[in-house]
Amino acid sequence: MLALLVGTGLYLTVILRGMQFRALPHALRLIWHKEHAGDGDISHFAALMTALAATVGIGNIVGVATAISLGGPGAVFWMWMTGLVGMATKYAEAVLAVKYREKGEHGMRGGPMYYLAKGAGLPKLAWLFALFTALATFGIGNMTQANAVATIFQSTFNIEPWLTGTTLMLLTGLVILGGIKSIGRFTSLLVPFMIIGYVSTSLLVLALNAGKIPHALGLIFYHAFNPAAASGGFAGSMVAASMRYGIARGVFSNESGLGSAPIAAAAARTRDPVKQALVSMTQTFIDTLVVCTMTALVILTSPAWLQGVAPGELTSVSFGETLGHTGVVIIALATALFAYSTLIGWNYYGEKAIEYLAGRKAIAPYRVVFVAMVIVGAMMKLEFVWNFSDLMNGMMAIPNIVGLLLLAQVVKAETERYFKH
Repeated sequence: MLALLVGTGLYLTVILRGMQFRALPHALRLIWHKEHAGDGDISHFAALMTALAATVGIGNIVGVATAISLGGPGAVFWMWMTGLVGMATKYAEAVLAVKYREKGEHGMRGGPMYYLAKGAGLPKLAWLFALFTALATFGIGNMTQANAVATIFQSTFNIEPWLTGTTLMLLTGLVILGGIKSIGRFTSLLVPFMIIGYVSTSLLVLALNAGKIPHALGLIFYHAFNPAAASGGFAGSMVAASMRYGIARGVFSNESGLGSAPIAAAAARTRDPVKQALVSMTQTFIDTLVVCTMTALVILTSPAWLQGVAPGELTSVSFGETLGHTGVVIIALATALFAYSTLIGWNYYGEKAIEYLAGRKAIAPYRVVFVAMVIVGAMMKLEFVWNFSDLMNGMMAIPNIVGLLLLAQVVKAETERYFKH
């Protein structure tokens, strides 16, 4: 599965001639561009923030820590690789999402189920994608998020998991009842604030530990291709483990190839599929190459990863090594914000999947079940929650990748048209 995801990203990188690297400055400028003409419900910026709300979550805090704990420092290199090729995948998904979207009675509808059915002519595969997405929302977009917040709040503030779960459940319900316009407004305020706050705190820690950064980078590049020996509380890892956990957690974090983010991209107000796709591409760059890198360097400049600290607490303890209890509190609050924003974003993806499967009437019951599962996730065992998420992510990715490969030439033609004019 991981080979298929990264392989698709490499293939798209080749046929688009490394477009994600050449066009990145242009893509970053487009984030702030407002289009008043064209179909769509929300701006480029709001669509990006909704997608970032869903991707910048526990994967950036607990996911990175898990990758390093199980795969060693080399796992970070393989996370970067998923980000670099994943930008091409995310771009292709968004081009197709906007090109094949439909105008419904309650706003735009788009995503892999629409480009699989209309573009690739595979309606049964489109139906399967929608089914797997509806199920996956309870894993990656719900239970993992609630579980991580409950765990870190219990260890930091001694708050019982059921209480954390109940609070998250109520706060989630408040926002999602307003639909995509409400979600877009909310995430446009919350997401920039939480990402800037987290990155700024990380940069402060790294500035205070500047002398250790070259060694941390050396560990990442060396152990990407060489086994990491057991040391202190670290059990050691083989290169295969570095690749497996780095790529798995990278994909979990940036979601490139899963087909989730194009559902948000399809709601953007734009006349050109490529414009929104370029904006969507920056999501993977921000998520993996900026936010995940900050977490990884903070962990590797701290001794905690060699002391057998549990993955769920490793990032928190690493910040605490430099900033004391303040660092621990900041990570607890960041975890809560990241998880909350992911709950909001993934609920929207689930709603669109349910709408495709059973029509608008099914959305209200889905919202009730989604909100109720928050408290369930907060009280479950972490291992089951992560395994369920990985399984459902894989099931989503398979039909989406089939669609991307079959429609790759459509993406190439749209790209050449845009850059020619």
